[in-house]
Amino acid sequence: MKRASLGILAVAGLSLGLFAFGSIKEGGIQGKVTPAEGAKEVVAIAGTDTLRSTISNGAFVFSKVKKGTYTVWVKANAPYKDTSVENVAVTDSATTDIGEIKLLQ
Repeated sequence: MKRASLGILAVAGLSLGLFAFGSIKEGGIQGKVTPAEGAKEVVAIAGTDTLRSTISNGAFVFSKVKKGTYTVWVKANAPYKDTSVENVAVTDSATTDIGEIKLLQ
């Protein structure tokens, strides 16, 4: 009887744990850099987390981003200057669109 109760308790605990992890949804960040040829790399940083995204025709998307506040850095090709967008908030299950980032010379 005692073993059956422990078994049921273990199964219930495991089920609850799987449900909790399964319900965590990650967000995203997207935007566009102009001019497109001016961007070399786009990086999103929050604390010790650093994410990198590819750039296609100036557009970039970070997917599977943990909830938090990020700084998005655009590393530029010469003669353009690097630039950043601070305080980019990411929430569960939502993609934050930071719009157009214009690179300056």
